This record gives sequence, structure tokens and C-alpha cells, in this order.
Amino acid sequence: MILIIDDDIAVRASLGILLKQQGFKTKEAASPREALELARQQEPQLVIMDMNFSIETSGHDGLLLLGQFRELLPQVPVILITGWGSISLAVEGMRAGAADFITKPWSNDYLMQSVRTALSLSQQATGKEEGLSRKKLDQQYDFKNIVGQDPHLLQILKRIGQIAPTDASVLIEGESGTGKELIAEAVHRNSLRKSQPFVKVNLGGISSSLFESEMFGHKRGAFTDAKADRVGRFEMANKGTIFLDEIGELDMNSQVKLLRVLQDRTYEVLGDSRSRKLDIRVVCATNRNLEQLVEEGKFREDLFYRINLIKVRIPALRERSDDIPLLVQFFVENLKKTYHRPDLEINPKALQWLKELPFPGNIRELKNLVERTVLVAENEVLRAEDFQAQAQHGPVKVGDKALPAVGTMTLEELEASMIKKSMAYYHNNISKVARALGLSRAALYRRLEKFGIPYESQD
Repeated sequence: MILIIDDDIAVRASLGILLKQQGFKTKEAASPREALELARQQEPQLVIMDMNFSIETSGHDGLLLLGQFRELLPQVPVILITGWGSISLAVEGMRAGAADFITKPWSNDYLMQSVRTALSLSQQATGKEEGLSRKKLDQQYDFKNIVGQDPHLLQILKRIGQIAPTDASVLIEGESGTGKELIAEAVHRNSLRKSQPFVKVNLGGISSSLFESEMFGHKRGAFTDAKADRVGRFEMANKGTIFLDEIGELDMNSQVKLLRVLQDRTYEVLGDSRSRKLDIRVVCATNRNLEQLVEEGKFREDLFYRINLIKVRIPALRERSDDIPLLVQFFVENLKKTYHRPDLEINPKALQWLKELPFPGNIRELKNLVERTVLVAENEVLRAEDFQAQAQHGPVKVGDKALPAVGTMTLEELEASMIKKSMAYYHNNISKVARALGLSRAALYRRLEKFGIPYESQD
């Protein structure tokens, strides 16, 4: 049963008819007192309530009723209804625990989408926890290209699999290079929209002046350089999923325009005053702290609550270092085909050395390091030294001189490796190599013979 609370009989009737047409049972209440009495008699599955029940329209009575419901029935989701001019009230309600908010006049399609999403998420929250394994998850969901067995990652994948069939907006947080786009694709692939478009938009690369044209499209002649009609990203993604990457980079003016579209599910093409409807799933990603940006006044709080119905934080690679060998093997398997080197293998010491690295660039940095190493390695067995040589080509911070992880090399192996690198760097110039290593020429010759390092002096 869905409980509808509004002092306007026309609103109650309209919502009641819509929900009954969709197969839901409803009860209606005209006041907070009546609503609480009905809820005590029969616990509702969902509450849809207005925010104002008095002439002053401050929303105080609505917030009070929301608080009473959260205390009486904490597991029951509440959807708020408010006017566009009172969105600040809805934001306050979201802070107080509301599941979603709808603005008047509402879109019936979007309202039903919100109802189904809230009910689905509520049912999942009361479901039983089961033991997690990657094999079990892969039997249930499609997580191709997402590599790893870290317990935290498995929890994320389970969450993605559960919420994917709903139309809940998802906010993916994580450092650069952690694989946020792969998670967004997984949401789409496991959704009911998987046969429809998945459109990726990097908001950090769109200037404020081009935002409307890029996102909503334009008609020929809409502005000086509009030589032809342009289809916007939202229209491309209609019926499917739009992935808004780097949403934290969006300026305040563009945020308002985006909020209107996400709220009303309608948009206007530049040069065309006709409103167009949208049926779309929204997934956003950011490597910034949006809550902090909200506090600093750099990100709209109402937009923040609109996009993060479900929030997913992707762990940094250093937080799931046990997955590094799996990722390296995955990259090498792909590179075998790309570079026609079917016999490529990785030395266990190399995997251990890679596992100890911090990788501030996360999976992207690891992938680039593996590919660089495969490109220059002469042998089919990739050793720690091969990766070390390529890792040093990356940017090095002051005072950050990388050494092999403890246990991956003996002192003699380390010494031999450094002499080989120095000989290659100075083109076998014995005098220069000896000076660089702080050795005499005689001491260097002894070490070259000891380690069997071939040389032709270029002195």
C-alpha cells in the first residue's frame, strides 16, 4: 500500500488514479494527523507527501511530519512533493532522510520511475546478506573488464548489480584512474536499458558557453556558428543511460541548467522553443569531494541530492593491492594478442615488486607501466628489472627515489641491475660509469667480471 498525503483533494485524486492504473493499492490522507493514524493501522510500503499543510507554506509542518515518519517507520521510503520555488525545502527533507523529491507539476513517467526505484531499493535494504565471491557475482551479473577479488570491490559489485535494474541515479566517487567509467558501464550493462545507448560525456572538457549546445543540441541558425542542426548528448542517450564524468568541474550556471533537465526530464534544443521529454538513467562520476564543494558554495546542494540517490566510492589501487597481480595478468593477456607475443610471462618477483608500489595514478598508471614494459622488453619473461626501468621514466617527486620492495631482490642483484643500467645509460664509458657509481675503474672492472656483464669500453 502507498500512502498519499496532501491537503489538496485534486492532487490526492490525481496521484491515486495514476498509482492504481499501475497496479498499486493506495490510501489517502488530507492532514498529518490522519496520515499517522492510517500508518499505525497498516504499515505502508511507501509514502508520497506534500511539504505544506498550512497557509504560511513554510514547509515546517511537512518537515515535522517527515521526522515523525522516520521515527515511526524508519524503513519506509518517503517521496516529497514540492514546487520548483521550494526546492530548498526538499533539500532539507533529503537531509532528514527522504528517499527522493518531485516538483510540481510532475511528469507521470518520472514520478512512477521514482516510486519503483524507491520500492526496489527499500526491498533490497531488508534482504538477507549472503556470502560474497567473485564467481557467484559473475554468475548473476555482467562485470566483464572489471578485474579483482578484493572484499571491498566485491561489495561494490554486489551493490551495482542490485541497483542496476532500478532507475536510481548513481554517483561514483574515486581518484583518477580507479575505473569509474567501467563501473558506470556495468550499471548500464546490468540494467533494463542495456540494449539502449550508453553515452559518455566529460563535463570537464565542455566550456560554459558550449554547454547547452553540447548537451541539448541546436537548430541551424540558432547562433552565429550554427551552420547545421546538432543532436545533443541527452537526445543521443534517450531511453538509455547518460554518464556525466567529472561533474565536479561544472560551473554554477551550467549546474542550474543540468538540474532543470534532471528534475523535469524535459529539455529544449537551442533555437527551438518546443520542450522535449526525456526517458533516461543518469550516472555521474567525480574525483572531487562534492560535499566539500557544496559547503564552499561551489556546487548546488539541490543538484547534489538529485544525482546521489546511490553513492559508490571506488577504492584506490593502494587500498586493494592484492588485486594488482590479477590486473597485471589481465593486461598482459590482452597485450599478448595486441603485440603478437603469445609466450609472454611474468616473473613472480616482478608481481611482488609491482604489488608494493603506491600507484598514485591507480589502475591507469599500472596499465601504462605494463604496456611500456611489454613494448621494450626483449625477453618473453618480464622481470622486476624490466618494470623498474620503465617505472623510472614516470614523473618522480622530490625525495621520492623508488627502491625495490624488501624481499624482491638481493643486494647483489640490486648492484648488478644498477651497473647494467649505468653501462647502458653511459654507453659503456667506464670512466663515467665508475664516477656515477662512486667506484674506481679497477673496482668497476672486478664487478663487471663478477656479474658476467659484457662490455666494450668506449673511453
